[in-house]
Amino acid sequence: MRRSTIGGKEGDGGGAIAWELRPGGMLVQKRSDVARGPAAGTLIKIKVSHESYQHELSIPAQSTIGELKKVLAQATGLEPREQRLLFRGKEKEDYECLHMAGIKDSSKVVLLEDPASKERKLEQMRRDQGMLRASQAVAAVRAEVDKLAVKVSSLEASVHAGTKIADKEFVTLTELLMVQLLKLDSIQAEGEAKVQRRIEVRRVQNFVETLDLLKARNSNPFSNSGNAVSVTTKWETFESGLGSLNAPRPKASSTLTMKDWEIFN
Repeated sequence: MRRSTIGGKEGDGGGAIAWELRPGGMLVQKRSDVARGPAAGTLIKIKVSHESYQHELSIPAQSTIGELKKVLAQATGLEPREQRLLFRGKEKEDYECLHMAGIKDSSKVVLLEDPASKERKLEQMRRDQGMLRASQAVAAVRAEVDKLAVKVSSLEASVHAGTKIADKEFVTLTELLMVQLLKLDSIQAEGEAKVQRRIEVRRVQNFVETLDLLKARNSNPFSNSGNAVSVTTKWETFESGLGSLNAPRPKASSTLTMKDWEIFN
């Protein structure tokens, strides 16, 4: 650390004062020079005002503002970089010593939270509250879908058992599921809440697809797939004589018959 003396040489009768250059370019009196300041072990009591709270703490008189911030971090929960300390209306820098800044026993210091840090915390709080609301909204939809899932399972069991179900049962249940899908689409979600919403959307879509298949099977219980349409198409093809492995034989033309009669004559 760079040091210099002002007022004469060290050791002469002029009472020279030793100085040192601290980080940031501030020229301050050496801490080791006790002739001008309190002893290194002297404790002073400081009152720190933070919003509606009052903190009273004891700290060595030759501590720096930065060291004071570390002590306050334990009491307030604010990181040192989030703190701004004001004494007599002026903000103090981390490298300044308390006794050099005029802070002594029973002095009052004001602690403010850095505006940028405060804004970040407010934004995070809004984000967390938004995620909570989104998660609660998704959970409410999930509860409704659970009820509808029981009805889907009931219809599926009936169709597989061969019971004839009215088409309106499938239509009504599908519409109720689509209502829940619209609710999910209206939820603004981020992070984990967004993942939950995506899972629930896919779940509702699967139930809708299941109902479509059940409705088709209920309408045509003897068909497991689209084979009926395929067979009909093949039969129509064969009747037209196109695509058949054994195409119909061509009939003899009248021109050929007339030609034979002419030969016999």
